[in-house]
Amino acid sequence: MIVLNDEQKIKLLTLARKTIEEYLNKRTLPKVDFNNEFNDEVFKQKCGAFVTLHKNGALRGCIGYVKGIKTIPEAVVDMAKASAFEDPRFEPLTKSELDKIDIEISILTPIEPVNDISEIVIGRDGLIISSGFRSGLLLPQVATEYGWDVKTFLEHTCYKAGLPSDAWKWNNTKIEKFSAIVFSEKE
Repeated sequence: MIVLNDEQKIKLLTLARKTIEEYLNKRTLPKVDFNNEFNDEVFKQKCGAFVTLHKNGALRGCIGYVKGIKTIPEAVVDMAKASAFEDPRFEPLTKSELDKIDIEISILTPIEPVNDISEIVIGRDGLIISSGFRSGLLLPQVATEYGWDVKTFLEHTCYKAGLPSDAWKWNNTKIEKFSAIVFSEKE
């Protein structure tokens, strides 16, 4: 289980904002300094991570790694850039928007299979639903933000995968869950 203290969360949020600013101004990405700023052991762990951008309370970008393929700070750099400039649902972020966005980071725990939907806890679990070549993921905070129950959360994760709302009941559908440490600049 990963634990981040307030100072470590602030370092990651600062890194995410620095990444977006640097890419906007220079088209370069900051280097992660594991010898100084990011020398804590927790930063060497490889975890899934999402960076979510909100502008005036509305979603402005959200992309992440589901699995731990990079260290936490490296994943934050990649996903900050991707959420600001590569989310296909939005135009790339502009300099005039930079001061209007809030950054939220979600550090994911390892993915576990769901054998029975009674195992899903709203507010704690995020979901991944896969069937054939289609897959959809919703972070744990989404169900809480919209006030969904488990069934509604499953249906919306199916929609995200491009599947019918009842696809979670199909025999060939895989349901998985994960938790996340979620923190933002608003805290």
